[in-house]
Amino acid sequence: MTQKLLVKKIKHSPTLNTILMVEEVIKNADDSIVSVAYIKKNLPRQVNHNTLMQILEYLEESNKIAVSLKGITWIHNNNPNLRKAINNGLEI
Repeated sequence: MTQKLLVKKIKHSPTLNTILMVEEVIKNADDSIVSVAYIKKNLPRQVNHNTLMQILEYLEESNKIAVSLKGITWIHNNNPNLRKAINNGLEI
């Protein structure tokens, strides 16, 4: 008996530079909530819409951004003092 393997078409993967570029635009935005249009407008170079959507999906899955109906918000915080306070905090 032969097994049929489903081959999933591999999407074009964004480069690390493109991901970091999108992260910087979201982190350094003047407003706390931004739109996809704002991100596209403020990128230093043009990014394909599907590639941008793939990057935003990755950032959301890695808990760096929150996506809501109002827009996109940067939520990742790598402050070592915050991490220490969380680890040493009291459980209720």
